[in-house]
Amino acid sequence: MLFLKLGGSLITDKTRDSAARPDVINRLAREIHAFLSHSAEPLVIGHGSGSFGHVAARKYGTRSGAHSAEEWRGFAEVAVAAARLNRIVADALHEAGVPVVSAAPSASAQCEDGKLVALDTRLIQTALAHGLTPLVMGDVAIDSIRGATIVSTEEVFAYLADQLPVSRILLAGETAGVYRSMAQPDVIPVITPATWAEVQGGIGASHGTDVTGGMAGKARDMLALATAHPHMRIRVFSGLVDGNLLRALNGESVGTLILASDAGKVSKA
Repeated sequence: MLFLKLGGSLITDKTRDSAARPDVINRLAREIHAFLSHSAEPLVIGHGSGSFGHVAARKYGTRSGAHSAEEWRGFAEVAVAAARLNRIVADALHEAGVPVVSAAPSASAQCEDGKLVALDTRLIQTALAHGLTPLVMGDVAIDSIRGATIVSTEEVFAYLADQLPVSRILLAGETAGVYRSMAQPDVIPVITPATWAEVQGGIGASHGTDVTGGMAGKARDMLALATAHPHMRIRVFSGLVDGNLLRALNGESVGTLILASDAGKVSKA
C-alpha cells in the first residue's frame, strides 16, 4: 500500500491567506489518475492545510490548545478552513477520474497532549476494500489535556501505518527534496538514523506559515516512522515539476529517500 501527501506549500500559496493553486492541484490529480489507471497498488492520499488552516491555527494558537471562548472559536475557524481546502482537492481528484472519498480526521481523532492516540479507520478501510481512494488531511482534533490541537497529515499517516500494510510514503512538496541547509540548497539524497545527527541542524524551516514544524519537523517525524517500520520507504520531492509525481508513484528515484538503515538503499522506493 502507498500513502501520498500533497503538501500545503505545494497546493496553496502559504504566504497568502486561503490561496489555493488550482492549476497545480488539477495537474497533480491527473498524474494520480494516470498512475491508478495502470496500477493495482492501493492508495491513500492526504494533503496539508497550507494557507487555509495554518494561518487561522497560528492566529489562535490552536496547536497548543483551546481553553478560552475565543480559542474554541478559533478551533472552529481552523476546521472550516481545512475542510474548504479538502473540498477543493476532492473535487479536482473527482474531476480527474479518481474515485475519492474524504475522511476528515476531526470526525473521530482523539489526542493526548498533542499526540494522536485514536482514530476511527473504518471508512478508510472500507473504501480501500471496494477500490476507492481515501483522502485525509491535516485537521483539528479534540485533546484530553489541551482541549484541542492540530494533527498533521504526517501524524495521521503514522497512525494509519499501524493499521494498514503501507510500504511506501511519498511527500510531494514545493522543494526538490530535503535541503542540506538554506545556505547550501542541495538535496540530501538519503537520510538514515546514522546520518540524521549530521544533517538535522541545517534543514530549513517551512516557507510561509506552518504550525506543525516545517521541513525539519517532517523529516524528523518521517525518520522516526521509517525506524518504527523498517520495511518502509519514504520520499520527499517536488510536485511542482510536471510529471514528477507520476515518476515518484511509479517508483522512480526523485528527491530525498528516508530509510531505517543504509541496507535499504537499493530497494524500490
